[in-house]
Amino acid sequence: MRSIWNGAISFGLVSIPIKLVNATENHSVSFRQIHLADGGRIRYRKVCEIDEQEVTAADIGKAYEDADGSMIPITDEDLSSLPLPTAKTIEIVAFVPAASIDPLQMDAAYYLSANGVPAAKPYTLLREALKRSQKVAVAKYALRGRERLGMLRVVDDVIAMHGLLWPDEIRSPEGVAPETEVTVRDAELDLADALMATLGEVDMDSLHDDYRKAVEELIAAKADGRTLEPAEADAAGGGTVIDLIAALENSVRAAKEARGEETETAGESAKAPVAKVTSLTGRKKSGGTGAKKKATASTKKTAAKTSTPSRAPAKKTAARSTAKSSAKTTAKKTTAKSDPKSTTKKAAPRKRASA
Repeated sequence: MRSIWNGAISFGLVSIPIKLVNATENHSVSFRQIHLADGGRIRYRKVCEIDEQEVTAADIGKAYEDADGSMIPITDEDLSSLPLPTAKTIEIVAFVPAASIDPLQMDAAYYLSANGVPAAKPYTLLREALKRSQKVAVAKYALRGRERLGMLRVVDDVIAMHGLLWPDEIRSPEGVAPETEVTVRDAELDLADALMATLGEVDMDSLHDDYRKAVEELIAAKADGRTLEPAEADAAGGGTVIDLIAALENSVRAAKEARGEETETAGESAKAPVAKVTSLTGRKKSGGTGAKKKATASTKKTAAKTSTPSRAPAKKTAARSTAKSSAKTTAKKTTAKSDPKSTTKKAAPRKRASA
């Protein structure tokens, strides 16, 4: 791979000569601008505003435009002679945990290659030290006319460097979050967790650019004079979500179907098992009889408890009434023997009573 920068890594008093190589490449399909009338290509030409002459790349230099519009020329020699230790050096300033680096700061990625045989030993020393410490190195370096911040970490057996934005280059997210207060229910969180678990992990090497592939197919069809049929719109995409629970359940179901798993949603699995419905027609009679028996038994017990304390008074009352009636009977018999008339007159009321 072609290097874009040569310099050294400053690791304390250790200097490691390295070459900077791009770690990424752009695979997007590029287009040219054309004239719609005749298909001619539109080109940009660099023209001097003073003499209106087209100039080549060799005749173009750098300049800073002052506030009054005047140009202050700046040459590459001027930039290389700046009193900066990072002009040709990646200066390591600290070693920090990788989690302390905000991913928002990450920019372009580079590979650092040892430049020459003498650089192999200190290069390997730094690499193994980073591995054992499980930390990353924060460094400063100068590239393309400005000083930048970088993060050094180990990728396989190579030291990689990620360009970092300066902290003051990260914009505050103020006003970006929803201003409306929203309450998220536990059931919705459970379904979201189920969807995350269903999607699971992915092999990053299996991901590819579908848009680029579709554009390449379109270009090939145009070149052959064919017309591609438009793809069907995804029914699940777009629109307004009315029922969030239903949308999450459908998402879980679709993800499971894509993986060939059973399509039971998290909401259904979270519910308790549904009991079988059994007819209660036969149970009503037995239940009623049992209820009646229980009611009768309880009534008897209650009656027994209630009547038990009143037995003794009832016996005393019966004994008193029996004694009174026997006394009256004895008196009547004595009167009847002595007076026959009174017996005849008092017999009628007794017949009425018996009647």
